Amino acid sequence: MDTDLHSRGPSRRQMLKAVALTSAVTSSGAVLLAPAAPAAAADFNFDTGNAAKELLNRGGAGLAGIDPMDATILIRLTCLLANAWFDAIAPYHRSAVGVYSKLGRRPVSESATHRQRNIALLYASNKVLGAFPLFTAQSRAVLSQVGLDPDDDQENTTTPIGIGNLAGKGILANKLNDGMNQLGYGGGRKYNPQPFADTTGYRPVNTAYELSHPSRWQPNVLAKQVELGTYQIQQFVTPQFGGTKAYTFRDPARFLLPPPRKSDYTHNRAAYRAQADEILSASAALTDELKMKVELFADKRVLGASTAATAVGLDFDAYFHYYLTTNIAAYDAAIAAWYNKLHHDSVRPFSAIRFLYGGSPVTAWGGPGKGTVHDIPGRDWCSYVNTPDHPEYPSGSTALCGAHAQAARRFRGTDAMSFSQTYAAGSSQIEPGITPAKDLTLSWSNWSTFDHDCGMSRLWGGAHFRSSIEASRQMSPRIGDLAYEFVQRHVRGEAT
Repeated sequence: MDTDLHSRGPSRRQMLKAVALTSAVTSSGAVLLAPAAPAAAADFNFDTGNAAKELLNRGGAGLAGIDPMDATILIRLTCLLANAWFDAIAPYHRSAVGVYSKLGRRPVSESATHRQRNIALLYASNKVLGAFPLFTAQSRAVLSQVGLDPDDDQENTTTPIGIGNLAGKGILANKLNDGMNQLGYGGGRKYNPQPFADTTGYRPVNTAYELSHPSRWQPNVLAKQVELGTYQIQQFVTPQFGGTKAYTFRDPARFLLPPPRKSDYTHNRAAYRAQADEILSASAALTDELKMKVELFADKRVLGASTAATAVGLDFDAYFHYYLTTNIAAYDAAIAAWYNKLHHDSVRPFSAIRFLYGGSPVTAWGGPGKGTVHDIPGRDWCSYVNTPDHPEYPSGSTALCGAHAQAARRFRGTDAMSFSQTYAAGSSQIEPGITPAKDLTLSWSNWSTFDHDCGMSRLWGGAHFRSSIEASRQMSPRIGDLAYEFVQRHVRGEAT
């Protein structure tokens, strides 16, 4: 975190206290920011600082309240925040117009420092986070601790508070009823809202206990509290996301992928078995490096971390233009992926392997601390990472990473980048105290290898077949291009 601790003195600015922050390590090892005790609070410089990066950090530790597997909710939250920041500072740019608000142009003199824009984006964030109960209190605390009133609801185009509130309000007006059922009243529900609940009527053809259709998705049974003997059955998380309003296209059907023929057990049994065997081979060959890559990319917060790491050298406005570009790319790629997941409803590797091998022994990773074993019954095999709670085809992670990487390439004009993550010995979330055996640093010098490893991590981890990864790569670059062009139209003020 780059925090400005340098004061120019009270005659130049008001000294305002910022929330004290400490590092919190996510399940991927990526560092997020968490509110700490008020002792030793830093001073945030509104004139030279970046409130999003230094105070909010894409939602801060509140993001830890979302399971890293819940990709659709995480991607939605971060994209709406990036959108709020962009729209709030657009009036202070020479040409930019907001995505969901047109708030005029402020005098150039108000852009001489970052003060007005920082205040505007904080209020826009507060408005948006008010629609996410999990993060409302944290957002309000941030404003209070830097001397701002979270209850100041003025709406005008002449003050940064008014502009921020209007920008946030515009986003909520367009997003709260965009098909995602965020308010929980979808499907005609009048009482007892269920936020983000399915509105498509989806029902799996297989139960968690019987795979009667080997080509179709089967809910898994996951441990909730093993020590108490409690388990839970998966449900397809937010299947309606595939019909949610995208930023860059009207109909996700334009990205409809061909059927996953290798997963068709009825008509292609040899290929069905071959792709299951590839998963077992990858499981048996896991190294410490591969395991930590699997864990890193399983947490979609890695996309935000990679954007922050590669935003070096961008000025204040460009930083937010870059953030919105990569977030829209991931958001729209997720919509396209979920549209296909619902359409194809394809089987996951764990179901196929257990179906094919039953009680017969296979060679694979034997579970935390067991390494590679040769006598595990197929019915007992588990992937290195928990199987996500949605159908297999295509790979959502690959789609997100591919679109994100392409958008970043277009914005920065190069495939080169620098991103790394260091893991202490034994810091694995899946094999704590064991993996990695010694300190390990993962690093990438270009988006192509980052994107490649993101996709392949899903095969190494046992969550996706190779064909699902390859299918996502067919559509993700196009969505990344659309995101870049969409944001640039708004930066140039050409959007209608």
